Amino acid sequence: MARRTKVYEGKAKILYEGPEPGTYIQYFKDDATAFNAEKRDVIDGKGVLNNRLSEYFMVGLNTIGVPTHFIRRVNMREQLVRVVDMIPLEVVVRNIAAGSISKRLGIEEGTQLPRPIIEFYYKDDALGDPLVSEDHILAFGWATHQDLDDMVGLAARVNDFLSGVMTGVGIKLVDFKIEIGRIYEGDFQRLVVADEISPDSCRLWDAKTGQKLDKDVFRRDLGNLSEAYTEVARRLGVMPGNTTTMPKPKLMN
Repeated sequence: MARRTKVYEGKAKILYEGPEPGTYIQYFKDDATAFNAEKRDVIDGKGVLNNRLSEYFMVGLNTIGVPTHFIRRVNMREQLVRVVDMIPLEVVVRNIAAGSISKRLGIEEGTQLPRPIIEFYYKDDALGDPLVSEDHILAFGWATHQDLDDMVGLAARVNDFLSGVMTGVGIKLVDFKIEIGRIYEGDFQRLVVADEISPDSCRLWDAKTGQKLDKDVFRRDLGNLSEAYTEVARRLGVMPGNTTTMPKPKLMN
């Protein structure tokens, strides 16, 4: 096997040069981290589950016209994706109070928010990925006014899609994080959803019991993380051992 060139390694994924210009191979690791990698472990099979789940969501978004970097799944742990110029921000959409917003604003966890709240965080592990305002983003040139409008629009559409899919399988979409990048086409650019969408980047609660089915299981020592992610995959009909064609995501009216 030819030796591949590593482009980047993060906490949960590795990017390698792709087989064609303008592509990467995105490899999903089994590493689990929390609190900016202060807590870490290796969870057997986690990368396989996240690869299949992220594929499921990215394919669904592409199908409804939300552009993503995803091209196709290569194998159990790898995807072929487009090279994008990443905007150094995490875009967080919150539907129910949990995590940092509960701590910052004193809102009881589990409180339904009056409307989805979109927040921006500057991607810098050394700084703890701080919350930033639109003024910060514009002042430091991380994105333009038009970029911000487009990012909010993309985040809202992703929220509508994920909420519908999760409601259909008895799961509450509490909140989620996406990352967005620029793809250049001649003199024009467009923004696309990049990185991944998986239980690593979403808070997911069972609609009846409130059981957590996301990385909070690891953060808060609530049980077996692999079992939680497997339950999400089972409900969506996306099991790693299933090599048949994945079903299309079901949208709720």
